[in-house]
Amino acid sequence: MKIEKNKVLINNNIKNFHKTIFIQGDKSLSIRWALLSSIANGKSKAKNLLMSEDVLSTLKSIKKLGIKVKIKKDKCEITGRGINGYKFKSGIKLNAGNSGTFGRLILALLINYDKKIKLVGDKSLSKRDFYRVTNPLSKFGANFITNSGKLPIVMRGTNKIKPITYVETKGSAQCKSAVMLAALKAYGQTIIKAKKSRNHTELLFKYLKVPISIYKTKYHDLIKIENIKKIKPLNYKIPCDISSSAFFIALTVLSENSKICIKNININPTRIGIIKILKLMGVKIIYKNIKFYKGEKIADLIIESTKIIKSIKCPSYLNASAIDEFLIIFLIAAKANGVSYFRNLSELNEKESPRLKWGSKILNLMGIKTKTTNDSIKIYGNPNLIINKKIVIKNYLKDHRVFMTSVIAALAFGGKWIIHDKDSIKTSFPSFLDIINSLDN
Repeated sequence: MKIEKNKVLINNNIKNFHKTIFIQGDKSLSIRWALLSSIANGKSKAKNLLMSEDVLSTLKSIKKLGIKVKIKKDKCEITGRGINGYKFKSGIKLNAGNSGTFGRLILALLINYDKKIKLVGDKSLSKRDFYRVTNPLSKFGANFITNSGKLPIVMRGTNKIKPITYVETKGSAQCKSAVMLAALKAYGQTIIKAKKSRNHTELLFKYLKVPISIYKTKYHDLIKIENIKKIKPLNYKIPCDISSSAFFIALTVLSENSKICIKNININPTRIGIIKILKLMGVKIIYKNIKFYKGEKIADLIIESTKIIKSIKCPSYLNASAIDEFLIIFLIAAKANGVSYFRNLSELNEKESPRLKWGSKILNLMGIKTKTTNDSIKIYGNPNLIINKKIVIKNYLKDHRVFMTSVIAALAFGGKWIIHDKDSIKTSFPSFLDIINSLDN
């Protein structure tokens, strides 16, 4: 692998490897920790905080809101000023960068401030839908002016927050979490009927003793939240990120005679869709050293090369718990024996780039036949796939997962790849290429 300015050149398959690796802290939990710590009473401390651009955008913005933040390597201390403790002047501008999680959740925490607030983001984030959070948040009493549902957004909150009843139908943890955070400031009980999605916010609420009750059904959760006057500080060692681990899971599965151990990974049941899907495809993944930490389930993952990969008709109920990993799942399906089918995936096109489109495009460039609709893809796998041509990946809105998926494809299948926008990994996984290089040494 050779790096030239902001692109990577790969001309050779990776050699077989047997390694133990450590992945950086979970991005979803890093951002949620920072936001909840900013409204807690007193000092909260975190270890293994992901120091990516998305998390740094979060920390920079809460500093602008009058919150004291200290950073040292992967450790951070935030001194919260209480549930209503933000201090800022009307007309403040916050920049979410590329972070949809921060951009959508901070609107909820600002809902009770009767001041003009402007939220902006980078080119990619500015193409993403924010109606999904401004519509329910407006029911609490806040006012929003959007760019046809996109950034920039100008909002003005209200000091008379009323509780709402909200039905979340997308399976989006960001939408659900935004309403949950706003509910902390509403006078009365907020009720949310939410399609199954990541439950990190619920687990943190329970640990912080926020008055929350959850009634589970097969496809939905009914969540009831009361407002709260005070949140205790949150000292937290951030578990490692399964979404980042997915790239190394895939590289091991697709490589010959290789084995990897990935340490201390968050295997929260709402995040392990990729593991469930890959097991259905014949991939063997073993959990070791399972433990529980502040509601989250953590384990070491052991993965070995897989000689025979089965095609799959993927159960759509697994989509929400694997939504960030589908590009890498598609890559594994490219080597499956038969046709794999994935459906109800319109949410993929609401990410940093239209990922369903890009997933198909990468496979087509590799010589894999696909058939796509606006929410589904059929992948005609080739167990004997070897690439012997030049492939160029560029113009994908600097989507970090498109870049990393392309790197894994190049290392696993061969060919001569030129993959642009290396710096996109700074948003979520700055050490990605360093870990890749460590496998090849």
